[in-house]
Amino acid sequence: MMYKKVPLPFLLIVVLITAHSSTYSQKKNASFQLNIRKTHLPIVIDGKGDDLAWQDTDVAKDFYMVLPMDTGMANETSEIRMTYDDDNLYLLATFYHSKKADYFVESLRRDFSFGKNDNFLLFMDPFNNQTTGFSFGANAYGAQWDGTMYDGGKVDLNWDSKWISETTRDEEKWVFEMAVPFKSIRYEAGVSEWGINFSRLDLKSSEKSSWTPIPRQFPTASLAYTGTLVWDTPPPKPKLNFSVIPYVLGEISRNTANAEDADFKAKVGGDFKFSLTPSLNLDATVNPDFSQVEVDRQVTNLDRFELFFPERRQFFLENADLFANFGYETIRPFFSRRIGLGVPIQAGLRISGNLNKKWRIGLMDMQTASVDETGLPSQNFGVVSLQRKMFSRSSLGLLLVNKQSTRYIEENDSIYARYNRNLGVEYNLASSDNLWNGKAFLLKSFAPDKENSGITQAAHLEYKSRKWNWRLQEEWVSEDYSAEVGYVPRNGYVNISSFAGHLFFPKSGKIVSHGPKLNTSYFFNEKFVRTDNTSFLQYLIEFRNRSSLEFFVSDDYVELLNPFDPTRLGIASLAAGTKHQWNAFGWEYASKPQSLFTYIFQGRVGGYYADGRLTSLSSELGYRFQPYVSLSANLNYNYIDLPAPWNTNEFWLIGSEVDITFTNKLFFANLFQYNEQTRNFNLNSRLQWRYAPASDLFLVYTNNQMIDPFMPKDWSLTLKFTYWFNK
Repeated sequence: MMYKKVPLPFLLIVVLITAHSSTYSQKKNASFQLNIRKTHLPIVIDGKGDDLAWQDTDVAKDFYMVLPMDTGMANETSEIRMTYDDDNLYLLATFYHSKKADYFVESLRRDFSFGKNDNFLLFMDPFNNQTTGFSFGANAYGAQWDGTMYDGGKVDLNWDSKWISETTRDEEKWVFEMAVPFKSIRYEAGVSEWGINFSRLDLKSSEKSSWTPIPRQFPTASLAYTGTLVWDTPPPKPKLNFSVIPYVLGEISRNTANAEDADFKAKVGGDFKFSLTPSLNLDATVNPDFSQVEVDRQVTNLDRFELFFPERRQFFLENADLFANFGYETIRPFFSRRIGLGVPIQAGLRISGNLNKKWRIGLMDMQTASVDETGLPSQNFGVVSLQRKMFSRSSLGLLLVNKQSTRYIEENDSIYARYNRNLGVEYNLASSDNLWNGKAFLLKSFAPDKENSGITQAAHLEYKSRKWNWRLQEEWVSEDYSAEVGYVPRNGYVNISSFAGHLFFPKSGKIVSHGPKLNTSYFFNEKFVRTDNTSFLQYLIEFRNRSSLEFFVSDDYVELLNPFDPTRLGIASLAAGTKHQWNAFGWEYASKPQSLFTYIFQGRVGGYYADGRLTSLSSELGYRFQPYVSLSANLNYNYIDLPAPWNTNEFWLIGSEVDITFTNKLFFANLFQYNEQTRNFNLNSRLQWRYAPASDLFLVYTNNQMIDPFMPKDWSLTLKFTYWFNK
């Protein structure tokens, strides 16, 4: 068996990453400083900013333009003031606009889509490690945004915390005012300098700007380019901080497909949060319930491998990067959605956060119940994650995942494994100027039914400047590698992939940038025999009004490793070992977000398996009656022409959303989905009233129907009440 050792490309990339990291140390925008002083005057959060406390504050202004080009100062004027007292951190932001036009907002919904709203965002790095932090902000009509930051510039909007804000508007400006309790964030006691930056998107002028200069190829969330918030004295030493978040619910449901009677149940449980240190949090959950979590979006599935659906359950989301970001998107040793899959979670415990400026830790333990009907034993899921910062922004991580069956039944040995474990180490490169990034990791699995525990390793190196972007990546997943608590849809392969792109920037005209991008990906078996590959050439065009256009041509080759139905309609399967090759052409156009009516059109025409043809057309349509109603529809049509026995097949996927935001605290969301491929129609309606900070009342209705033949499957109606007690 070949390739049963760590390959040379992996070792070379590790050497390159390590050597390159040591050449960067100085923070790019260290000279940008905003002094913050304590106030003893009262501040009323009303979006007016007329309190006396704001008169004795420094002002962050003279913003830099990031988009459409990063070569000068912003045209629109922005001013930021900050102060604090014993309990809260305060911010006042004033945004003037020279163009007379209505404000652009999608809705009043919390955690809005960044690119579709006039908005302001604060990015805060309390540990000044340029890797982790918090983000707060709002759109021009007061819809709130909050999330945790990870990987140096990504924001997880699933995180929720207690804070308040208000906005006001007039013909010349809009004003945002907020107060964030110190107990709602994590920071190190005694530290008097935090990383900080401010971002503004003004759709009237198609301008995105930042307090500190940031190259246009990076998001304004990039912590590598933050300035410094300088405290007159270190912020208040964090006090005892614990929260209890109980819930109570009543639910009526019926499985009509099995002719069952309606069933009513009441349920009580909740979460507990306790700050072990100012930057390290303990979370516990007992009898958790996730009925208010929005349902997964259905997709047309023409893929040979398992599809990925993201985690949405709140308990798993704070500091989720410590657990979930180990590996790649298709090589995840830990994927929290494997926990509680069709079985109740009884309880869970999680410790996560920063030990100090250089060390982060994550510990998780979850216990699920047994299922007598299937013989599934109760199972315990344990995860240990440790991460150490290296050089300016890089890190070294260690991960251990353990799935252990408890009260194990020997008779089910062939169905359910006694245990499954993964141990891994990972190095992440992030240069101080963000131009270079990379990763290298090694995983080993342990399972009782494997004679030799499997190994996985992969690495990549990427460079991203204004004009050039290229990446080289290699992966190896052994046939006997097993990650039962992870997401690894494919085994027994070696993959070498890369891309290279270049952008041109016209000095004038409607186009702000355009250029080609070449992508290749080759898969081999472990004997290094090619099994499949895809190559495609794109041409990307971005317009100054923020619309975009893309074309691509592709070449695909597949040798099937297992039987596969190319329609996924259950008609018949192509045999393993058969070889297929085709070419295709595709496009995508996205309209400017400033319009009340927005749209995206995508298409693909070309070859398919067995010398067949596949035409796929998609569109995303949106219309808003701002700021209260947002309508959207997703349409996907597939036409597949194959030889007998498949012949010609066509099917639609239609999704429609009606999002009504009565205020920025009362939301009514409705999702309708019709999927011809799976013969399923479903409806999910969710009314949410945030009657107090981080406290909600939910009313959720879900209904699933079979189509062709039309018959009801199941429905449920849930009323859930949560409250956040905080001390």
